[in-house]
Amino acid sequence: MNPIRYISTRGVQTPLTFKDAVMTGLARDGGLLIPDRIPNVADQLEDWKDLDYPDLAFEIIRLFSDDIPEARLRALISAAYSTFTHPEVAPVRKVGDRHILELFHGPTLAFKDIALQFLGRLFGEILAERDGRLNILAATSGDTGSAAICGVRGQERIHIFVMHPHERVSPLQERQMTSILDANVFNLAVKGSFDDCQLIMKTLFSDLPFKDAHALGTVNSVNWARVLSQIVYYFYAAFRVAEATGADQVQFAVPTGNFGDILAGWYAKQMGLPIRRLILATNENDILARFFNTGIYAKGPVVATVNPSMDIQIASNFERWLYYKVGADPKAVSRRMTQFAMEGRMEIPRDAKGRVDLEIVAGASDTNHTLATIRRYHGKHAYLLDPHTAAGVFVADQFNELDDPMICLATAHPAKFSEAIEEATDQAELARHPLLDALENAPTRCEVIDNSAESVKTYLAARAR
Repeated sequence: MNPIRYISTRGVQTPLTFKDAVMTGLARDGGLLIPDRIPNVADQLEDWKDLDYPDLAFEIIRLFSDDIPEARLRALISAAYSTFTHPEVAPVRKVGDRHILELFHGPTLAFKDIALQFLGRLFGEILAERDGRLNILAATSGDTGSAAICGVRGQERIHIFVMHPHERVSPLQERQMTSILDANVFNLAVKGSFDDCQLIMKTLFSDLPFKDAHALGTVNSVNWARVLSQIVYYFYAAFRVAEATGADQVQFAVPTGNFGDILAGWYAKQMGLPIRRLILATNENDILARFFNTGIYAKGPVVATVNPSMDIQIASNFERWLYYKVGADPKAVSRRMTQFAMEGRMEIPRDAKGRVDLEIVAGASDTNHTLATIRRYHGKHAYLLDPHTAAGVFVADQFNELDDPMICLATAHPAKFSEAIEEATDQAELARHPLLDALENAPTRCEVIDNSAESVKTYLAARAR
């Protein structure tokens, strides 16, 4: 079988190898890179079910990365997950009648570490091989920034520029980013929303002469390697829960803003993992929940909430799913994305029962329901949920009609959102972690910058590798 190559959702980009796709990030035609086929691994599940996390990651990632020698790939994966504090990397905890997939045991206590500890090493490997330099431009609603910085800090060949919305991430999330003072790290607080940060990033990547001149790369989930790395934990959790329960199928509840995390689960299902369905959870910024319930994808104003990493109205990974939904027709994707850019809305036909997708159902949790869920799980099970995870658990509880085990993704350690935990439980010191306590008096470095692509462009050009 021919090796997988990477094509654009908009159809103009020349097919790329895995390494070139990683370094390109956003396709040159403005689309997102996707594999030209999705391998079916149903006949390998029995062989994989008892593998530990690094070995399972190797088996899955190597299917999509034929241009990395297997010994090197194993070494990169092993190094990435040696930084995690739990021996399983992504353990599953039984909490009441839910199975909680804990994805926060990495160095920055968020699920982004699972992809970015690997991607940072992958960048270093490719740059050393090619004697290259890279300027990473990233936008974060909270956790991506610190995880990306942690993955590449101190690397000689890389400068990283991370934009976050000024005063719209949690104080701890901001301190995790801005207290890393390595010379190759630059933090920018943009006077706007996360969607503004994403738009600036896409604008600069669309300026091909600027992108080429400054060797721009991305660690956001528009980079295929991010989504690929996240596919692994769906397999890992499904195997563990199936073994514990004897179930043939499982369900996953996923809190999401940018659609990347749940998209990884969608790919896992297409690969043959027996997932009955995916349950998408948003907060008040419910563009995705509204879409999967109405077929109308329409942005609204961004509302600040207790789960700031989900305060998003434009989901950057939505375009990948859309490509498959419109029959892998890049012209149809381009038409719809152009319409959305111009009008702020698009519509997808629904089936006779009003469904957009048979594999994804969706709901939203507001602040009151999120805090009540944190309070209930702590009181009943002595288990703390962070506010993003709690939104996912609340929405999961609205879909109780099936018997298949429910796996809820826990995307961050609760200590990262201590103010929300205190509001929910009335206990100020309940959510603590020594890594975060150590940041309390740490010096920080950050530049507040105007909400414009030109401002960021000027800043980056003056400091790029």
